[in-house]
Amino acid sequence: MVARERLTQLKQRFGPAIQRADLPAEDRLFVFVDADAVRDVCRHVFRELDARYVITVGADDRPYSGTYLVAHNFAFDRDHVLVSVLTHVPPEQPALDSISDVVPAANWAEREMRDLVGIEPVGHSYPKRLVLPDAWPEGVHPLRKDFAMNQVPEGLDDTREFAFDEPPPGCTVVPFGPFHPTLDEPAHFRLYLEGERVRGCEYRGFMAHRGIEKLAESVMTYNDIPMLAERICGICGCVHNVAYAQAVESAAALRTPPRAEYIRTILLEIERLHSHLLWTGLACHIVGFDTLFMQCFRIREPVMWIAEKISGNRKTYALCLIGGVRWDITPALKTELLGVVDTLDREWRPVVAAVSRDKNIQKRTRGVGVADKTLVKNAGLVGPVARASGVAIDCRRDHPYAAYDRLQFDVVTADDADVWSRLMVRMHEVFEATRIIRQCLDRMEPGPLQLPIHDELPAGRMGLSSVEAPRGESHHFVITGENNRPRRWRVRAPTYQNLQGIPAMIKDQQLADMTISLGSIDPCFSCTDRLETVDLRTGAARVWTEAELKQLARHTS
Repeated sequence: MVARERLTQLKQRFGPAIQRADLPAEDRLFVFVDADAVRDVCRHVFRELDARYVITVGADDRPYSGTYLVAHNFAFDRDHVLVSVLTHVPPEQPALDSISDVVPAANWAEREMRDLVGIEPVGHSYPKRLVLPDAWPEGVHPLRKDFAMNQVPEGLDDTREFAFDEPPPGCTVVPFGPFHPTLDEPAHFRLYLEGERVRGCEYRGFMAHRGIEKLAESVMTYNDIPMLAERICGICGCVHNVAYAQAVESAAALRTPPRAEYIRTILLEIERLHSHLLWTGLACHIVGFDTLFMQCFRIREPVMWIAEKISGNRKTYALCLIGGVRWDITPALKTELLGVVDTLDREWRPVVAAVSRDKNIQKRTRGVGVADKTLVKNAGLVGPVARASGVAIDCRRDHPYAAYDRLQFDVVTADDADVWSRLMVRMHEVFEATRIIRQCLDRMEPGPLQLPIHDELPAGRMGLSSVEAPRGESHHFVITGENNRPRRWRVRAPTYQNLQGIPAMIKDQQLADMTISLGSIDPCFSCTDRLETVDLRTGAARVWTEAELKQLARHTS
């Protein structure tokens, strides 16, 4: 049991600093350590044991343990183990040594923990506000349990402006965003230019932060949240739907029926198909190849049609309940889906061949936006960005979920670490996705779609779930709770980590390459920013009922 071996290594290295450990499964390990040993333990796990950093989670655990809780999550990909290094932080002085100097990929997560939960990362080299809006008052932390879901804090200062850093000497400031013709969501890169060369930048995002995690722990139930999770991202909705459900199932030790696991896999790969086809078209549009943009969307459309026939919707599938799925794949749908993937394969091959030989695309993408293996490690880059740098990580293989442990597929990699390599990785992953769908349809046997759950889920259990989205690993952390809802739910989308690599990827490159370099990570700012509505005049919040939303849709259409 590899998880137990890792625990033994930590105990041998740190002795009594390891307070206790939970091993709920052979691929999950939760280690509680002394607060003053957290930094050294994380350094050892990240540097000496070569684990991959995933995310840091802060939680207000005062109503239950009397303390705050911090979890630093890591992945031993070759060992197929997810590890969480946890510690309790005293409520009278919520502070903990920062790990960002030894684990650079934790930079944003620690700043977010400071903003939203109020746990200070002591020694952080750049403890600047990350998530909270400019007007938000200091000392008010919305993910604390004593801050209500619909509360408007006192002291909002609408005149306050974000304090950007000073540019390097001799550089001109050029704003890229918050609204830009090639970006569909708001994000602000403040570029520092010397002539046409980018010498540095500062990122200001989180302009569409929607309070999803707060809403989930306040008023929603376990089986409401999958529908909310699906709306975290407009492209990877099914990924978050499945990842959340699996995190709860992991915490509660529930196993979904085999047929439901195959159906989850099929819908996830359908989502990968339409996402990669969409991205390839948009990437070609960015570099001025609109003919291929239109071809990609033409080939993609039947994928959207079959998704609608399976789930009733082109994009938001409403697939998961805790313990299973809502939708079945009938014999007629199986036959039609096989036809769709056969046609897609046949039409996609000449597109790949044409792009692979196109000299204009190569001139715009080769040697552009380079992210080498060191950057992948230190920034925690994931998905096609990592695989295009020769780092063969893929949660479907490394941390199998759904039906992936029963399937054969290749992890597509490249070695040049640039935009061109990311393009090639995504284009060839389309063929692996169709291969997976065919295997699922061939091996899926009749059976139930839902595991019967008669008892209330136990409270205080922790669950981890990593799902390979088209953009990379989406990771969900859950602590189960009372009232049929989680105490804490933390979402980490792949763009959250990949964005942190952009400053290094664009440094010393031409300004004209900024758009395709950023586009090459396939950024999703809404899932990074992570529904309720708020009346801006009164500050009142409300949750809309199903009937009200239907009426609103009829009225606006």
